[in-house]
Amino acid sequence: MSSWAPTKYKTRNWPSYNTALKQRGSLSIWFDPEMTWTPPPTGKRGRQQEFSDAAIQTCLTLKVLFGLPLRQTTGFVESLLRLVGLDWAVPDFSTLCRRQQTLNVSLPYRGATGPLHLLIDSTGIKSEGAGEWNARKHGCPKRRIWRKIHIGIDEETLEVRAVEVTTSNVGDAPMLPELLNQIPPDQNIGSVTADGAYDTRKCHDAIAARHAHAVIPPRKNAKPWKPTSTAAVTRNEVVRASRYLGKALWRRWSGYHRRSRVETKMNCVKLLGQRLMARDFDRQVAEIQIRAAILNRFTALGIPRTMAVG
Repeated sequence: MSSWAPTKYKTRNWPSYNTALKQRGSLSIWFDPEMTWTPPPTGKRGRQQEFSDAAIQTCLTLKVLFGLPLRQTTGFVESLLRLVGLDWAVPDFSTLCRRQQTLNVSLPYRGATGPLHLLIDSTGIKSEGAGEWNARKHGCPKRRIWRKIHIGIDEETLEVRAVEVTTSNVGDAPMLPELLNQIPPDQNIGSVTADGAYDTRKCHDAIAARHAHAVIPPRKNAKPWKPTSTAAVTRNEVVRASRYLGKALWRRWSGYHRRSRVETKMNCVKLLGQRLMARDFDRQVAEIQIRAAILNRFTALGIPRTMAVG
């Protein structure tokens, strides 16, 4: 009997993907001279804002991308403006810090050609506290503060479509309806794939309300629910199918393995930094949203197209 061998994959678009990887380091991708840097007058009384949300997000994007402090970010943007020959004013570090707390981050995305197949997962990221080495070497306090990142990505384009940030004591399941609310109501959602932590009534009801199919494995020793709603009936069918086919075969049959793509996206979020630079919660939310916007810009430049070869 032959032993099991992992499936090998081959990338079919190496030339275009190689070009996309090089473009990710181009400053022209992140700085557009035709953008609206100064907002138009609002017509309201009081002092008008000197910089638009797009200008603040551009500066903070460079800050997150290169891991710069606020003052260095200001100097970096000033040098870029001089290189492109623009006489725009640059927000100082205090303006960036203040506007980051209330910034409405724009999340660019292209969108899928058909129904949206949403993949949902969550992870933790450190925001405060000493590292493992400092705690062991110098006896620092082991109290660390973590934030939880909840994201939903498009299976086809691998773009982040919804993102939420909570404290570490908030569970995964209560945030699924919030993630679905970030998808436009006119957007057709085909399926929602998540792990067993989302096997709750509220999650199934929220998915059924968007007329989507839930791909969520039942929890261990799961019992059928009373068929009081469409979501409960559908979930009971999943429980019976999982028991009849077995967990491994059901996951292959239902396409549950697609959820590994959102886990890979979580790793990409942490590649931009293993911890958050901001200390205020609202600023931390903006920092995570900017990370998601950066990853969407990376993905829009090009992603690898692979095929199984054996």
